[in-house]
Amino acid sequence: MLQVAGPSPAEFIPLMGMLTGVVSMVLITIGVIKVAHSPIGQALARRLHGKGGADPELREELLGLRDQVAELEHRLGESEERLDFAERMLAGRHEPERLPGGAPDEGRS
Repeated sequence: MLQVAGPSPAEFIPLMGMLTGVVSMVLITIGVIKVAHSPIGQALARRLHGKGGADPELREELLGLRDQVAELEHRLGESEERLDFAERMLAGRHEPERLPGGAPDEGRS
C-alpha cells in the first residue's frame, strides 16, 4: 500500500496558530505606528507631556463661549418670565358676558 508522506493535522494546527499570531502582531504594530504619527497621536503625546491645555487661543474662545451661554441663559429667563406673565393674564381674563335672549342661531331653519 502507498502512503503519502506529509505533515499530520496534529503538526499543522499549531503551525497555523503561530503564523496567525505573528501576522496579527505585525498588523497591530503597524496600526499603532500609524496612529502615533497622525494628528491624533501627536495631540495625545502633547497631552501626556502636559502641553495640551495651555493654548491661549482656545482659552479665549472658551471664555467667550461661556459668556455667550450666560447671556443666552439670562435672555431665556426673561422670556420665561414674560411667558408666565402672559399666561397669568390670559387665565385671569373672563369670557365676555353674552346678551340675554339665547343663542343667536335659535329659531332659524
